[in-house]
Amino acid sequence: MNQHTDILAIETSCDETACAVIRDGREVLSNVIYTQISMHTLYGGVVPELASRKHIEKINTVIENALTESGLTLPEIDAVAVTYGPGLVGALLVGVAEAKSIAWAAGKPLIGVNHIEGHIAANYIEHPELKPPYLGLVVSGGHTHLIIVKDWAEFEILGRTVDDAAGEAFDKVARAIGLGYPGGPKIDAAAKEGDPLAIPFPKAKVHGSEYDFSFSGLKSAVLNYLNHAEMTKEAVNRNDVAASFQKAVVDVLCEHTILAAKEHGIRQVAMAGGVSANSALRTAMTEACKEAGFEFYVPSPVYCTDNAAMIGVAAYHEMMNGAKSGWELNAIPALRLGER
Repeated sequence: MNQHTDILAIETSCDETACAVIRDGREVLSNVIYTQISMHTLYGGVVPELASRKHIEKINTVIENALTESGLTLPEIDAVAVTYGPGLVGALLVGVAEAKSIAWAAGKPLIGVNHIEGHIAANYIEHPELKPPYLGLVVSGGHTHLIIVKDWAEFEILGRTVDDAAGEAFDKVARAIGLGYPGGPKIDAAAKEGDPLAIPFPKAKVHGSEYDFSFSGLKSAVLNYLNHAEMTKEAVNRNDVAASFQKAVVDVLCEHTILAAKEHGIRQVAMAGGVSANSALRTAMTEACKEAGFEFYVPSPVYCTDNAAMIGVAAYHEMMNGAKSGWELNAIPALRLGER
């Protein structure tokens, strides 16, 4: 008799078609990701309609490969999980429709998962000792949240971005200095060759809300610097621009996180989301937490960017709490953290 809980998880919130099989909320039996980066690079960013079409083309193959790699068949799966928001509505609909069809045909429970909760849960894959309560920082292309994870599926939002997300700012600045898409990895690479103290870009604070973030002004400061250099015919060292911009983002993320942990008496800090793969941020947060005497957790880069393993882990904890989605489950592109 199978003593394990095996979940087939699907993720199609943006431009990654992904499927994973997760055992008992911790063990990754398979984690298959088809990335569309090369296609969207031609356009300088994600084209929603193209992303949706590519999901339709690839999703069945990705699911078949995930089952094959896991060594399990569909009848042996205990539940089907899927991201239903936030994200691109067309992309989300592909995954939701696929998951509902599989769950219905196989007679399995269906579990809808919040994409942001999935990012948070990615930390449980490699850090079995991490348990709530702890402080979480989610930094991705569309989201920047500072939260207290009170329980496996209970969250208190302390702060969030009031304008651009950190990853969005990375993409826009990378485009402005001619690095192209995807901005995050390209800024990270260029910054290694630049001087982070070359240009004193501003670190924004939100009046009356010490834990909130704002990156729009920083992005504008970079654009103003580039425009001024062009008008005055000054040479621009884009590696210095990348390094200085990245430092401004990293400093704010670290400062807010450490402040929140100290003021709330929390000694465990976990970071997640695509931007948490940034090498400078990982190093700075590791050092800041060590200096403050905090335990710090961050997933391996493969679990920072969009993947289905994190969705399966989050679904496991939802399932253990008795959560189950009905067949009316639909895509919710603006789904907020903690909403059901």
